[in-house]
Amino acid sequence: MSELPAKRVADSETEQIQFVFENHLNGQGRVFGGQIASWIDIVAGVVARRHSNHNVTTAEIDTLQFKNPVYATNLVVLHGKITYVGTTSMEVRIDCFSEDLAGQRKLVNTAYLVLVALDENEKPTPVPGLICETFQEKMEWEAGEKRRRLRQQRRLEAY
Repeated sequence: MSELPAKRVADSETEQIQFVFENHLNGQGRVFGGQIASWIDIVAGVVARRHSNHNVTTAEIDTLQFKNPVYATNLVVLHGKITYVGTTSMEVRIDCFSEDLAGQRKLVNTAYLVLVALDENEKPTPVPGLICETFQEKMEWEAGEKRRRLRQQRRLEAY
């Protein structure tokens, strides 16, 4: 970990609301999965940039499973937070919800992305450590360590 002052999870936590427009829909009147993936990547970038105070690049989308569809009348609510940090990389969790006209939310998916902080020469640069204040944040950190080991193992096995 870096010698930079550590930051709290809440320091970079972000929520974004998206209106659904006609150009976001497929032939069944549902939002394209690729559109949701794009919004997820944008929110993850905001979270990582706020944490690192650097420009960032997405290195990996670790998990992205769709549990519920998003329809034309829904809002899309994306909530992002840092879960784990390495030397130059950050794992960001994005929870994506559909919100109907009554305000009811349904989980669409939970995604984990790995982003890398970049210096002015676009080279990886150290990021602040992470202060985990709650039990849930500590559990996310431990799960992030496991996901990191699994990602490293997949790279070694070229899987």
